[in-house]
Amino acid sequence: MRAGRAAAALAVTALLLTACGGHGDAGNAPASPGPASTDVARLQKLVDGAESAASSAESDMARD
Repeated sequence: MRAGRAAAALAVTALLLTACGGHGDAGNAPASPGPASTDVARLQKLVDGAESAASSAESDMARD
C-alpha cells in the first residue's frame, strides 16, 4: 500500500512540476496558455506509468 501511495505522490509531483514549467518564482511572468496536446499526452503517460507501477507493487506485496 505504501508503494502505491508513493507512486501516486510521485505522479502528482511530476504533474505539478510539469504544469508549472518547473520555474521557481513566476510572479511577473505572463500567464501561459493551456497545455499543448503533446504535454497532455506526456502527462497522461506519466500517470498511466505511475498507476501501473503502483498496481504492480501492490500485487507483489500481496504475494509476499
